[in-house]
Amino acid sequence: MAAPAAHAASGEIPSLDGWRAIAILTVFLSHAGLGNIIPGGFGVTIFFFLSGFLITSLMLAERRRRERISIPRFYLRRLIRLSPPLLITLVGVYSLTHFGKLAGAATLQGFLAQAFYFANYYGIFFDPGNTTPEGTGIFWSLAVEEHFYFFFPWVFTLLSRKEDNRNLVIVLAALCVLILAWRCHLVFDLHAAEFRTFYASDTRIDSIIFGALLALTKNPILDESRAAPRTYRMLMAVSIALILFSILYRSAGFRETFRYTVQGIALAPLFYYSIKLHGSWPFRTLNSRFMKYIGRCSYSIYLIHFVLLVNLRSVTPYAAVNVALCFVLALAFAAIVDKVVDQPLRAVRLRYK
Repeated sequence: MAAPAAHAASGEIPSLDGWRAIAILTVFLSHAGLGNIIPGGFGVTIFFFLSGFLITSLMLAERRRRERISIPRFYLRRLIRLSPPLLITLVGVYSLTHFGKLAGAATLQGFLAQAFYFANYYGIFFDPGNTTPEGTGIFWSLAVEEHFYFFFPWVFTLLSRKEDNRNLVIVLAALCVLILAWRCHLVFDLHAAEFRTFYASDTRIDSIIFGALLALTKNPILDESRAAPRTYRMLMAVSIALILFSILYRSAGFRETFRYTVQGIALAPLFYYSIKLHGSWPFRTLNSRFMKYIGRCSYSIYLIHFVLLVNLRSVTPYAAVNVALCFVLALAFAAIVDKVVDQPLRAVRLRYK
C-alpha cells in the first residue's frame, strides 16, 4: 500500500481539519440532545489528541528549521490564534447576559476565570453554579489545553535533542501512566465526583500527551515507510474496536479512569493512517471541501454553539428546527470570525513561525 506525501501543497497537514469537523459535529449533536447515542466527550478527546499531535509536529518542524525552539514565539502564536475569538465571544455573551438577553449570570470573577483559562478548576472548586452565562461551561476544555502548554515547551526544550526524542518520550509516557494512576486513586480510593476527573487538567492532559507521543514516535509526516496492508487493516480494526468498547462499556469506574487512556491509544493509528493515506478511502472524506471548512471554523463554532443551544432551544415548537437554526447561527458566527479576525491574524502568526 503506497504512502502518499503527507503534506499538501499548502503545507497544511492533511485530514486534521476533517478530524476537527468530526470532533465539533460530535460535540454539537451531543449537546443538541443526542448525548445518549452520540458521545460528546469523545469529540473533546479528539480535539485534545489533535492538539497534542499538531503542536508537537509544529515544534519539531521549527527545531529542524531554526535548530531551536523559541518559547516566546510559541506563546505569542497561541495568544494570537486563541485569544481574539475567545474574547469576542466572552464580551458578547457576557454583555447580552448582563442585559438579560441570555440565560445565566454575568460576573467579573466568572469572566476572568474563563478569559484566563481557569474555567475548569473555577467550576470544580469555586463556582456555586450562578456566576457565568449558561452554555459557557464548556470552556473548561480550553483551560485543559492551555495548562498543558504552559509547561510543555519548556519540557520539550529541556529533554528533546535533534534527532533524539527518547528522553522526552519516556517522560511523557510515564506521565500518562501517572495520570491514569491518579484518576484511579481519585475514583476508587477517594470516590471523587465524575466532574472532578472529567474537567480537571491534572486528570485529562494525558489525552493531549497521547497526540504528542504519536508526533514524537511515529509521525506520519516524517515517516517514509510504506503502509503494509495487513498491519494497516489489523490496527484499524483494533482501534475501532477499542473506541466502540470505550463508548459502549458503561461502567462508571471504567469511564472515569481507563476510558481516556483506551481512547488515546486507539486514536493513534487512526490519525497516523488518515494523514499518511489521506488520499485513500475512507480518509479522503476527511479532506472534502465541506469537512475542511467545518474544521477550519470548529474553534469558533465550539465557543458559541452551546450558548445558542441553551438559549434557542424553545424558539420554535420543533426541536429539530431549533437545532438546525443554532447550527446555522454558529456557523455564521464562525464564518464572520474567520473572515474578520482569523484570516488577517494568520498573516501575523506567520511572522513568528
